[in-house]
Amino acid sequence: MTTKIQTPNLENSSRREFIIKGTMLGGGLMLGIGSLPNLAYAQAGVKYDPNTPTQAGDAEVNAWVSIKPDDTVYIRIARSEMGQGTRTGLAQLVTEELECNWKKVKTQSATPGQSLARKRVWGEHGTGGSRGIRISEDYVRRGAAAARIMLMQAAADRWSVPVSGLTVDKGVITHTPTGRKTTYGKVAELASTLTPPDPKSITLRDPRQWKVAGQPYARLDTANKVNGSKVYGIDLQLPGMLCASVKACPVFGGKLVSYDEAKIKDMRGVKGVVKIDDGTLAVVADTWWHANTALNAMPIVWDEGKSASVSQAGIDKMLRDGLDEQGDFWQRKEGDAPAAINGAAKKVEAIYYTPYRAHVTMEPMNATVKITGDRAEAWVPTQNSEGSHAALSEATGLPLANCEVYKLDSGCGLGRRGSTQDFTTFAAKVAQKFPGLPVKVVWSREEDMTHDYYHPIAMAKMTAGVDSSGNLTGMHIKVAGQSINATLAPQNIKNGKDERQLQGFYEKGPDAQLGYTFPTLLTEYVMKNTHVPVGPWRGVNTNQNGIFMECFMDECAKAAGKDPVQFRQALMQSHPKHLGVLNAAAKKADWDKPLPAGTYRGVAQFMGYASYSACVAEVTVQNNVVKVTRLVFALNSGHVVNPYLTREQIEGSVAMALGAIFLPEISVENGRIKQQNLDTYPLLRLSATPRIETVLVPSFDFWGGVGEPTICVVGPAVANAISAAIGRPVRNFPLSKEGLSLA
Repeated sequence: MTTKIQTPNLENSSRREFIIKGTMLGGGLMLGIGSLPNLAYAQAGVKYDPNTPTQAGDAEVNAWVSIKPDDTVYIRIARSEMGQGTRTGLAQLVTEELECNWKKVKTQSATPGQSLARKRVWGEHGTGGSRGIRISEDYVRRGAAAARIMLMQAAADRWSVPVSGLTVDKGVITHTPTGRKTTYGKVAELASTLTPPDPKSITLRDPRQWKVAGQPYARLDTANKVNGSKVYGIDLQLPGMLCASVKACPVFGGKLVSYDEAKIKDMRGVKGVVKIDDGTLAVVADTWWHANTALNAMPIVWDEGKSASVSQAGIDKMLRDGLDEQGDFWQRKEGDAPAAINGAAKKVEAIYYTPYRAHVTMEPMNATVKITGDRAEAWVPTQNSEGSHAALSEATGLPLANCEVYKLDSGCGLGRRGSTQDFTTFAAKVAQKFPGLPVKVVWSREEDMTHDYYHPIAMAKMTAGVDSSGNLTGMHIKVAGQSINATLAPQNIKNGKDERQLQGFYEKGPDAQLGYTFPTLLTEYVMKNTHVPVGPWRGVNTNQNGIFMECFMDECAKAAGKDPVQFRQALMQSHPKHLGVLNAAAKKADWDKPLPAGTYRGVAQFMGYASYSACVAEVTVQNNVVKVTRLVFALNSGHVVNPYLTREQIEGSVAMALGAIFLPEISVENGRIKQQNLDTYPLLRLSATPRIETVLVPSFDFWGGVGEPTICVVGPAVANAISAAIGRPVRNFPLSKEGLSLA
């Protein structure tokens, strides 16, 4: 039986609307919540097909919450899991409002095909920008609360008593006057026949009173990782499956001239060669090793094009020249900053440089596709299964309704598996040549590293004026660098300006505001694109902008003759949340207390992904060898769904951030990426990881991210500590450019 659908008209048009729908299935309760259908998807005219295959364990998934007669609660999660704990956090939020037994909670992944067929009942499926929980929390909590109300009403109806006389704890409903008890599983079928409550009428629990959410519960996805039973995309085995390895022109934009398939056709296991596009080939074989061996043995001639002459030195010069260009580059003007700076008693100026970085996900890019007749299926470790779904449809020419994507947990994402779906497209193109057979396409580590969408390279010229009393008179920020939007979303570049690259310098907006009030301010961005594709890399543009701003703030503090923390505090009085984390980190790190001889401190604060973070670093430097001994963080993400997972995310950001400022960068030589594997682009070793301490200071008045906000304060805090130790600023990253190495 399907109950009445209620779609409230919410006053805030930016909040997604809800569809609450109860459906009886197998003696249990199914409750769905989601946004109204996206127009493009709705126009597809898709009808629900109950025979659509689902992931193992998904039985007729058509809603967010399913309660079985044995009291097992299945929670459908649209977001991707790639090690960050989003699935566990969302399950905690649902459990909190549902008041079920956490020990009986299980999760399942909703597929984009099922969601499309049900008018996108699960909303969007993207997981990036630290948004996995913060943009899902409202509708999943309301759906869970609605389910609880319906279950309680069902019990009241069964006993013919007022619902006001009932209480529930861990899925057990008690009639207080008589002591009678029942469970969710026993009333779920009856509850599914009831009309859901209006979502607007539901009062969600005060986060300060949470019992399940807010607790440091262990992850739900740990056991199968430990015992080795978890299947990642690279592990997937399907009956009759073939494997493929891919190779693209070593210079981005180059094209294929010729290849000699005859040279490898008799090699062991080889099934054929597929030309994916004008610049990419794949060899298909019975195993990936056979495919990759044959691919590397096949003679290939490339036309590398004009970009084959591009060098890293040339790119760096282009950026440096960009800092001197004059034009309409401004994005934020408050007063006349150049005039205020030029008229100041002291002028402070510095140029900073941050390089390309590769993602190097633990699991290289891969996808498996099977095309049978007019239907395409894909098994993909993805950060956006709807994006993979669209890529599968476009690559095969089949309508969305004839495509399905089964989302696998990713062995690391970091932004690489989200807005870019080349790995899905490649697999679809190869599978078209082998109809009826699943084909798993796996990129070699070399291919993965040399054909990434890299963290954008950038330079910044920072200029400030300081008066005779040591007060700032103006701040001028001028950034020259590559634009992610130019690679992935050119429609977001307005009048030649790309606000995205100045993330963290905004005046307004909930995501990344500048935490200082300067008497005058000018921010500029000079777009300088190359043939090297760039994309989101954990922390995206707050990474370099945090370095530019916070390293320069220390230089300004020194020029003003002031303590770095006190100097910042004076400029942050109208930014209480920024100031709050700065003060919390400084207090936790005992900023005002002396350090042992030879140990030095540095500090940084910044905002990204709607959260406020600060870091105090302690380092020692001997013979230009740096040892980072301690990092103290403060984070205000508004709410904390799971403090254990939040601290894990902060610790993970340390490994990426320290690697980014110390270890070799990605560089260009003869138009191609010079670093091809971990021997020339190493990752941070565990022995180099310092002691990490975290203080969480939630203010309970907003929802912020936790996966990316802190990465942007690690680099500048460490750099500022190093500068204090060696008596000079460090401005070029990685720090090998400054003659420094990591112990």
